[in-house]
Amino acid sequence: MKHSALDVSDLSIGYKSISICDNINFQLQKGELTAIVGINGIGKSTLLRTLGNFQPKISGSIKINSKDLEDYDPLTLASKISVVLTEPIASKNLTVQEIIALGRHPYTNWLGKLSSNDLLKITAAIEMLELTNLKHQKCHELSDGQLQRVLIARAFAQDTDMILLDEPTSHLDLYHKVQILKLLQSIAHHTQKTILFTSHEIEMAIQLCDKMVILDGAKNPFEQPCTLIKNKAFERLFPSDTVTFDSAMGAFRIQK
Repeated sequence: MKHSALDVSDLSIGYKSISICDNINFQLQKGELTAIVGINGIGKSTLLRTLGNFQPKISGSIKINSKDLEDYDPLTLASKISVVLTEPIASKNLTVQEIIALGRHPYTNWLGKLSSNDLLKITAAIEMLELTNLKHQKCHELSDGQLQRVLIARAFAQDTDMILLDEPTSHLDLYHKVQILKLLQSIAHHTQKTILFTSHEIEMAIQLCDKMVILDGAKNPFEQPCTLIKNKAFERLFPSDTVTFDSAMGAFRIQK
């Protein structure tokens, strides 16, 4: 029997006892790129933070490789899941290579000494994200797009089965949004990592993702993009007098 890399069942998320989204159910497999989409305030980032164990769930079940999330100790969980949040990095005075090396923290000894294997993982991440020419630059010298690639490289260097990213394309222009999402797709498909990210780029996600979770506060459908289109799931996202979804084109249209 094939086990899911991530299994979310009857999940309710929110803060303390106040739920902001209920009835969340989906299962992800290795090698899949999946987007979480929905309107502002519906709980996309809260869901991602809950899955990464940065805040507690209200109810329901989250299983990583068939084991409950809360049963993992922090160090073991850090070897299973890497997370890229929207918070700024602690020190932009570090070099690109130094930031990426931080991804090896779960595997180093108490002195933080890097082994030959750690160095190989760091080099592989730098090459995968095409950062070789930037590895000695300070992070404050980078563009937003370059810094985003550095943070993804840090997560890749952590060498986890799953990578969670909160709005990885925010503040980027169209070209760099596409570049980042195609890169994530390539990493998922070629390294068999499970990658889950939140996004407002719904049309790009439809074109590039294997699966999508639509947080709508009700059924929260989860499926392949083509199935979601067929089931008219995107047409219920926004008020129809403002924005409509063209299922033939897989795109939104502004009502004039």
